[in-house]
Amino acid sequence: QVQLVESGGGLVQPGGSLKLSCAASGSIFDINAMGWYRQVPGKQRELVATIVTGGSTNYADSVKGRFSISSDNAKKTVYLQMNGLKPEDTASYFCNVKARLMGNWGRYEFWGQGTQVTVSS
Repeated sequence: QVQLVESGGGLVQPGGSLKLSCAASGSIFDINAMGWYRQVPGKQRELVATIVTGGSTNYADSVKGRFSISSDNAKKTVYLQMNGLKPEDTASYFCNVKARLMGNWGRYEFWGQGTQVTVSS
């Protein structure tokens, strides 16, 4: 009933740019927060950036000044503009959405399937 579809990943050279998107669909009443996390095989998933309904954002120190998170409420979509990509940014990126569903007032958390970002020459 609720799905998150990620896109925008791929192979890019160091210093290049990519823009990830994550579109939510289904029985969502409203969204409280959206974010991006990344994970490398063998390591824990880590926060990249988050954005809440009020518009405030939070970034990991490693991506500050290079990445920018934004959202389109009408499209229920969150974006991650990644500039100045570095090899250490290589990871599987997962979007996360915290939302209320139609028919109830509880808050639920959803995860995308992940999109691979590889930064290499």
